[in-house]
Amino acid sequence: MEEEFEFGFTEDPKFSVERYEEMIRNHDQYFFDAQAFENIIDYYIEKNDPAKALQVAEYAINQHPFAAVFLIKQAQLLAITNHTGAAFAALDKAAMLEASDADIYIIRGNMYESMERYAEALENYEKALELAEETDEILLHIAYVYQNMGDYETSITYLKLCLKQNMENQDALYELAFCYDVLDNQEESVQFYQQYIDTEPYSYAAWYNLGNAFTKLSLFEKAIDAYDYAILIKDSFASAYFNKGNALVNLEKYAEAIEVYRHTFEYEQPNADTYCAIGECYEKLEQMDDARAFYKKSVKMDPRLADAWFGIGVTLDFEERYFEALHFYKKALDIDLTNADYWFAIADAEYKLGHMKEAEDAYEKVVELNPLDIDAWLDYSSILYEDKRLVGAIEIISDAIKNNPEAAELYYRMVAYLFAKGEYNEALNYLELALAADPEKHFILFDYLPQLQENKVILDIINRYSK
Repeated sequence: MEEEFEFGFTEDPKFSVERYEEMIRNHDQYFFDAQAFENIIDYYIEKNDPAKALQVAEYAINQHPFAAVFLIKQAQLLAITNHTGAAFAALDKAAMLEASDADIYIIRGNMYESMERYAEALENYEKALELAEETDEILLHIAYVYQNMGDYETSITYLKLCLKQNMENQDALYELAFCYDVLDNQEESVQFYQQYIDTEPYSYAAWYNLGNAFTKLSLFEKAIDAYDYAILIKDSFASAYFNKGNALVNLEKYAEAIEVYRHTFEYEQPNADTYCAIGECYEKLEQMDDARAFYKKSVKMDPRLADAWFGIGVTLDFEERYFEALHFYKKALDIDLTNADYWFAIADAEYKLGHMKEAEDAYEKVVELNPLDIDAWLDYSSILYEDKRLVGAIEIISDAIKNNPEAAELYYRMVAYLFAKGEYNEALNYLELALAADPEKHFILFDYLPQLQENKVILDIINRYSK
């Protein structure tokens, strides 16, 4: 059989597996050539049965003790099954038989990488680079190591080298987008993908990543064009439809977004995120029954999707069903306790139900989590003002101004509260600050205290800034 094999005889892989399984059943010993053993090992790997694949590797090593390939396969399988020490030992034996096999250093590099021993991982990958014929996957692994080390700039260098070796390496394309994203360098990302597309105009992944970069730059029209090219090249590209839908939402084109989101269902199973996105579009269109129906589909599919529970609450709030809305807001909050938007909605619903203490507590939480939310500060202070706790309202606005010194709305509200308290000089000082920040927003003052429209001193000051 050895002679036959040397002259090109190759046993049918399926027949090899059947013979091997027959041998195991019969507790016998059959001879298999090296190629047959490789086929059997690969068969079990594909069947996701590493234990059987390892058993075959052991038989192969016994029958072909000088074939490094089986020690390498054994090491790979031992690494997968977390027998790291044995895997290293197998690689050492393989290196004694065939030190020039790049796979030895790739597997060793993988193991060091998973152990976070990055210097040793890089050393082995660099050795593999010297020996391998095709290097794009090795370069990709080196890029991963640098990512794990937090060195995204160097990772980008290796990802570009990877793509230079193999322009069609999809993983490298996506990883490159990720690195640019972490570095918040979308302009360079756009530049790279545009240059890449000049060479590879039919790369749907490149168009998709270009769309994502445009989205992050808030260039939504350009993003949609890029997603359209990705879809034109690969019409079953569900992620491109989904992200195009998101871009349309950002342009407030909700009806169009719904149609695009629905396209994803033609190419992949409906998922909770897409149902939730469609629900949000219907909510923006004020079609609350449809919105609620899609939010419910979303939570049925994924009960941990907080935004969908929140969305149900929003639809009920819109219908002035505040008590029911509050229930769903709290379900969202149970999943994401630090979401300031959820706390804000709860505060508003509690206020509408007349639960002032609960509303006050919730607003306190909002401004703690997001001190830049001007509306929350204003609403929080309003509760105290309505409760005739003027000192408290002034203190809240004072804190708000410390956190948002550029927000004219806060200064105008402070003017109103100080006038209500009778502290006219201080109020006029704040009026000057408000007008200096944004004179066009002075109407806010009159919305809150209409009687001040009769105050000649205030009108004179406003007129001075309006010229």
